[in-house]
Amino acid sequence: MVKLTAEMKEDFAKMRIFPFATASKSGDPNVVPIGFCKLQEDGETVWIADNYFYKTRKNLEENPRGAIYVWGPEVKGCYQIKGDFEIKTEGEDYEKMYKMVKSMGDRFPAKALAVMKITEVYECKSGAEAGKKLL
Repeated sequence: MVKLTAEMKEDFAKMRIFPFATASKSGDPNVVPIGFCKLQEDGETVWIADNYFYKTRKNLEENPRGAIYVWGPEVKGCYQIKGDFEIKTEGEDYEKMYKMVKSMGDRFPAKALAVMKITEVYECKSGAEAGKKLL
């Protein structure tokens, strides 16, 4: 697994909405906005709450890979973070996420926890380094 650098962690913490991309087993892409996307203390694990996934959940079950994008006006860098996923609907981690999501509002169902183990990070800024593997 790959751990984010201190600067990447700072940028991650500034994000409010994350574009989250998945693909079906046959390669059909899907991108959705994610509000609950939390980098864990180990710096290599990301928790994403499944509140309203449909195609995303199906994609992760068929093809447990995905990517999130970290960029915005308040962010110094621009990163594409890729990783492997596991879906949890019970257990200690799921229960912790469930409580965190419910504390944000009862309208969020918190159906599952998508746990991402970061495998790669790429540069997203335009220019000569665009697409370069950073980690």
